[in-house]
Amino acid sequence: MENAIEKSYRALEENGDKHVFLLSQMIHNPEVNQDLQERGIRFIMDTDGSQLIPWEEILPSDIVIIPAFGTTRDIEELLRNKGVNIEPYNTTCPFVEKVWNRAAKLGSEKYTVIIHGKPKHEETRATFSHSAEGAPSVIVRDLNDAVELSNFILGSKSPSEFYETYRGKYSTGFRPDLHFERIGVVNQTTMLATETTAIADFLRQVMIRKFGADAIGNHFADTRDTLCYATNDNQDATYELLNLDADVAIVVGGYNSSNTSHIVELCERKFPTFFINSENEIASREEIHHFDYPNKTRKTTYSFLPDKSPVQIIVTSGASCPDTVVDRVILRLLNLFESSRPVEEVMARF
Repeated sequence: MENAIEKSYRALEENGDKHVFLLSQMIHNPEVNQDLQERGIRFIMDTDGSQLIPWEEILPSDIVIIPAFGTTRDIEELLRNKGVNIEPYNTTCPFVEKVWNRAAKLGSEKYTVIIHGKPKHEETRATFSHSAEGAPSVIVRDLNDAVELSNFILGSKSPSEFYETYRGKYSTGFRPDLHFERIGVVNQTTMLATETTAIADFLRQVMIRKFGADAIGNHFADTRDTLCYATNDNQDATYELLNLDADVAIVVGGYNSSNTSHIVELCERKFPTFFINSENEIASREEIHHFDYPNKTRKTTYSFLPDKSPVQIIVTSGASCPDTVVDRVILRLLNLFESSRPVEEVMARF
């Protein structure tokens, strides 16, 4: 993510006399996106793929940055046909490309690709586009969705029901009566790794039920090595935090960030948890503005810190949140306590 942000700033520095565009948000972090816009970058689409700037306005001489989530084959082709060179500032995350490469390999080996992701998310749309180019593909949102899919794998529900249930989430020409003989699971890299693993494990058992344990190697592909270590590391670190005793958890990241929302879900299992996008959301020791992710609304909570000393606060973030934003949140929290020691003094102990 940091490398993608650096490439965006470099695009501005190297092309001061040209129009510089981003296909959509670089990452799901409002501070980063706002800073890029203030420096002159314009977004062509919003996160749902709705057009903000007509394609007719994009000229061959313009600079178009591909965000870390990547983009679809159709958009790549459209830009190339317009004469836009997308390679110099293509910031697609290497782990996203790794998923695309694995999907292509699965297709070449006659597997159907099951994509664990949010159907409207930019990365999932891009992965689906690349996967569907060479393999029958279908998107599942979560484990419940995978359980529903098993009915079609096992043939207990009809193809017509499949087309209705997965409308807009399967590739052109998909045949549920033919395309569930061999399957492999890949994911939107910002999804919970544990959830992707659970989906893969469940579908493997479904295929064992259908074809038998002895034949499973011919019908189910092992794709565990495609999981993104950056997102996975954040999630693993959060699991470790759940072993600690704390009064409050503060999770920092963009409100439309998938990986950050999963960190929030994990923290909420044990702590009063507040999802914020910057230090500006902490108004005082008595007031915090935060995001209620399930209901997609902003909230204000008063007396969010307990009246005790010391107060144990966990601060963590999503993989897409720059370290500088987390640092500013920590400094803001420290400033709420008169007796807190300087950061330099604390860090000198480590």
